[in-house]
Amino acid sequence: MNSPRLLLDRHSSIGLSYILTTVVHGRAPLLASDAAAELAVREFQRLDQEGFTRSIAYVVMPDHIHWLVELRAGTLETVMKRFKSRTAQQVNRSLGRIGRFWQGGYHDHAIRSDESLYRHAMYLMGNPIRAGLAAQVGQYRHAWCEWELESPSGCLGTTGTDK
Repeated sequence: MNSPRLLLDRHSSIGLSYILTTVVHGRAPLLASDAAAELAVREFQRLDQEGFTRSIAYVVMPDHIHWLVELRAGTLETVMKRFKSRTAQQVNRSLGRIGRFWQGGYHDHAIRSDESLYRHAMYLMGNPIRAGLAAQVGQYRHAWCEWELESPSGCLGTTGTDK
């Protein structure tokens, strides 16, 4: 359940793009294995196929995810509840564990222009580099972007939306 504070002024708009971020409970690196990360990726794809979202870019880090997505149906809350519930069940099962998987709530940031959309996508693709998990854009196995992956000047810098 989301904290009431996180729900204040939260609005979902069909057709608007968002960066969604959610963190594994206690920042445990439960998504570090290829199998666990792939389960999260498949859930992004499943929500796209179900018509709720159109993924623009995503990165599955060992202890959190970033997902740049256009909302196509429902609300952000519905999409994130489905994503978190399904991935928690699947990854817990694959790891042979039980218990809480995700921290409560999630962070969302609405993207307001196509130029900003591209800039944010490239920033997400740089997240594995900043974390020391890859040396260059496109090298990290659990990241995807609809645009050609390149590193134009400034795209991998800060946008103020990432941790």
